Amino acid sequence: MATRVVIGTQWGDEGKGKYIDILAADSDIVVRFSGGNNAGHTIVAGGTKYALHLIPSGILHEGTTCIIGNGVVVDPAVLIKEINELKDKGVNTDKLLISDRAHVIMPYHKRMDELQEIARGKDNIGTTKRGIGPAYADKTERCGIRMCDLIDEEIFAEKVRANLRIKNAIIEKVYGGEGFDADSIIAEYSEYAKILKKYITDTSVVLFDAVEKGKNILFEGAQATFLDLDFGTYPYVTSSNPVAGGVCTGAGLGPVFIDEVYGVFKAYTSRVGAGPFPTEQNNEIGDKIRELGWEYGTTTGRPRRCGWLDAVMLKYAARVNGLTALAINHVDTIGKLEKIKLCTAYIKDGQKVDYFPASLKELSKCEPVYEEFDGWNEDISKVKSFDELPDNAKKYLKRIEELVGVKIKLIGVGKDRENTIVVD
Repeated sequence: MATRVVIGTQWGDEGKGKYIDILAADSDIVVRFSGGNNAGHTIVAGGTKYALHLIPSGILHEGTTCIIGNGVVVDPAVLIKEINELKDKGVNTDKLLISDRAHVIMPYHKRMDELQEIARGKDNIGTTKRGIGPAYADKTERCGIRMCDLIDEEIFAEKVRANLRIKNAIIEKVYGGEGFDADSIIAEYSEYAKILKKYITDTSVVLFDAVEKGKNILFEGAQATFLDLDFGTYPYVTSSNPVAGGVCTGAGLGPVFIDEVYGVFKAYTSRVGAGPFPTEQNNEIGDKIRELGWEYGTTTGRPRRCGWLDAVMLKYAARVNGLTALAINHVDTIGKLEKIKLCTAYIKDGQKVDYFPASLKELSKCEPVYEEFDGWNEDISKVKSFDELPDNAKKYLKRIEELVGVKIKLIGVGKDRENTIVVD
């Protein structure tokens, strides 16, 4: 049995989907444990592009059970649309399971998300306005609606009416927005319940049963370490815990069952939306990286901010997640630059530091310390071993390993899953 976790080590969009897809090939179960449809994985397989926002990437492997865990917040309309799109492309979704403890995103969550972001003005945090934060807030305030409630007509109607008494008052009187009609929501969501009911179950029981039977389980991380509610660049973070520790609370399986944790990163750094970014290149270099790597958000389509790889961040992510292996993407992309820089430390108040501050004020004082490398402007997409890589690429990768203290086991040299080097 092998239980593996795949985690993003930057600000998301690291290409986790590709490696999840590779590791899912020999996994019996693939589990999504945090976030909602504010995250997205894009996978290219057999010439077909799949954009997944809620359903685990393992769905593309026939016979693999895919679980949406209790730590995920689910927009039923989005999930049903995703199921139908997969079916249209010939993908079997019969082995999809949804935790009965997962919380449901409601229409008022999305409206409040948008109104709150507007009210913040220039201090907005860059939310995708998909209702993720308000849904998690209701979960914490113990007034959330779960999947088990969705398929119970009486309880669902009761909770919707109770919530709307408060939500409508906030929407209308605090934000000046338009409230909701309870009957309309109940009617709409009752149709969703009919479609999704067959998928809903106690997935923690399924997982523990799989462990006892020695099955291979893969936990699919959405978003990334520096978007984590506790360990990210707060408040420019998501509303859940996409670090490795989130597996236990977001899927219902204890930490003793986790064998390996893969940390995925790009050969450079990118970020969507507001928030600090020490190695950002708001210049021609950043623009060139964006175009070479086609850095635009899967979910939002927004152009990503781009900059050099930050080994201080990677080392922090390795510690927080307990990484046992690294998986790098876009080695082909960064090699097209004549000169490449790698941040090895920061200078703060005249002193050299190699840690990532919690305070954004302190982080703003940090100036990156760079080492420079030569590029390797050649086609490496067909390379199948580390030794076949250009010498300059090998130097860059080895230096990353030295700084982070974790071995690179997977190397992406192109966009398809076939363009991957597995390091023994």
